[in-house]
Amino acid sequence: MKSPAYADVPLFVRHGRNPILSRDNWPYPINSVFNAGAVRLADGETLLLCRVEERTGLSHLCAARSVNGIDGWRIDPEPTLMGSPREYPEEIWGIEDPRITYVPELERYAVAYTSFSRGGPGVSLALTRDFRSFERFGVIMPPEDKDAALLPRRINGYWAMIHRPVTSLGAHMWISFSPDLRHWGSHKIILEARRGGWWDANKIGLCSPPIETTKGWLTIYHGVRHTASGSIYRLGLALFDLDRPDVCLQRGDSWMFGPEAPYERGGDVSDVVFPCGQTIGADRDTIHLYYGAADSCMAMATGSVDALLRWLDSHSGKENKSE
Repeated sequence: MKSPAYADVPLFVRHGRNPILSRDNWPYPINSVFNAGAVRLADGETLLLCRVEERTGLSHLCAARSVNGIDGWRIDPEPTLMGSPREYPEEIWGIEDPRITYVPELERYAVAYTSFSRGGPGVSLALTRDFRSFERFGVIMPPEDKDAALLPRRINGYWAMIHRPVTSLGAHMWISFSPDLRHWGSHKIILEARRGGWWDANKIGLCSPPIETTKGWLTIYHGVRHTASGSIYRLGLALFDLDRPDVCLQRGDSWMFGPEAPYERGGDVSDVVFPCGQTIGADRDTIHLYYGAADSCMAMATGSVDALLRWLDSHSGKENKSE
């Protein structure tokens, strides 16, 4: 018989210096910093492309760099990427929540981010080599859609993107394919929000970009449960087939990381842990998970790819139907 989830050893351990970034660190006035995409650069530095909420309420993206990925952050003195509503009307109310994927074929980083238009949130895409200049594709998934990341290589000749549209079917995770990063089709649901009393019963969405392992695409996703006192954002795990990423091989029965620390429980939006990026250590196993806490600051937790895969093996045996 399986041990209950609360008896497990924690899969992610919070860093003792959390929060690692807050508005107090910023070189210009802001309301909050959270939901950063993450990447380890060729020189070994960690770059966080942070969502920065201005005092107007609109958001832009700003890069922070660190030698150790914990402290000593060098933050761009002005916004790195801002909404440009004249050229891209879908960005009239700002840009948010980037996910970064390095694409070897293109020798560039793909940044999928949420563009906030009058019609709601949509998915936009930009490519960059240095996080200083960007080739913007504009909106590629129209509203309402968000929580998107590009897979790092083509699948059967096509680029693949996981995203989360909201339709009459609900708020589920989908995958779409493209020959050129501009035109997308073959849309398919790959993971559904469950119903009833489940921890992810109301809506789900991709967190950080999937991690390619020998067993499949290891994917951290967020699940939302509505309660009498508000919504709770927690993290779960799923594994998708390497060559058919539309096929879910395993899905965790329970959440594996949730808001517990004071900086996660209280903030602009309480009870939220929301990672948009991670870096993988030189050992190809250590995960540094960077997450927004309560929509107010940035935090980091450390885990292991192998431990996550083993946890899935022992926590994905229950019935996972949404009904």
